[in-house]
Amino acid sequence: MPLFKRPDGFLATDVAPFRQMMPFLMRTRTESAVYFEQDLDLTKTQQFIDAYNATHEKRITVFHLFTWAIAHVLHVRPRMNRFVVGSRVYQRDGVWISYSAKKSMEDGAPIVVLKRKFDPTMTFEQTVAFIHGDVKEGRSDKKSHMDKELNLFLKLPAMLLRFGVGVVRWLDSVNLLPGSFIHPDPMYASMFIANLGSVRLESAFHHLYEYGNIPLFAALGRTKLVPVADETGAVTVKKMCSMKYTFDERIEDGLYCASSLELLKKMVEDPAAFMENNASVTVAKAA
Repeated sequence: MPLFKRPDGFLATDVAPFRQMMPFLMRTRTESAVYFEQDLDLTKTQQFIDAYNATHEKRITVFHLFTWAIAHVLHVRPRMNRFVVGSRVYQRDGVWISYSAKKSMEDGAPIVVLKRKFDPTMTFEQTVAFIHGDVKEGRSDKKSHMDKELNLFLKLPAMLLRFGVGVVRWLDSVNLLPGSFIHPDPMYASMFIANLGSVRLESAFHHLYEYGNIPLFAALGRTKLVPVADETGAVTVKKMCSMKYTFDERIEDGLYCASSLELLKKMVEDPAAFMENNASVTVAKAA
């Protein structure tokens, strides 16, 4: 039993004994990583996007639908929203998603990393508004909390900075890192999403960060036309995109994870089936 409580979660009490032992045997996220790939059929997705964009000022892409869907999957499949710290499995307090965006499409433009908490009662339109607001602020000249911290830390000599990072890691491992440090840090989140399709790249398997406690990384690839054979062998051309996931298997077994990602796939491929009045989400249908 940990000596101190965490500001971002609580000890999971329904973890099977063999899974409780896994963090002691596999001590890092790197050696615990499992990789999973999905191909998303965007036929109905694109129809929904076109219809939505025709009637709303804030335009959407597959990324907005994916973020909305995974936020609700993490609520209805809560064992996916866990993390490992100090060789213990914790249930995260709330669904927090981090994602990156380029300041501009130029080669030398910096990347900003954004983080937001997604409430289960949020409508799709609210989700879209939050993402647009986050990206707009991130691409502005306004310094983020993370930028201010990094600028401060990087003024330190390298040896002192390494020592400071080591202290932060130790404080985190014994649950003494304060919430004021954890909550704005994008490396403490339920999932990190890289929208590689926005820069016209294919999806790629990404490593999990040892710093922080993110157990899930998702890379969203570019949209493309792909020939697909149906059950009869007939070939049609469909709009598709590839999703690649990296998953810390210490938080939950592969079957639970695969079932959760299958629900995610269904929501993205046919978002209208999971929405009412073209705005809010019917979580009961998703469950």
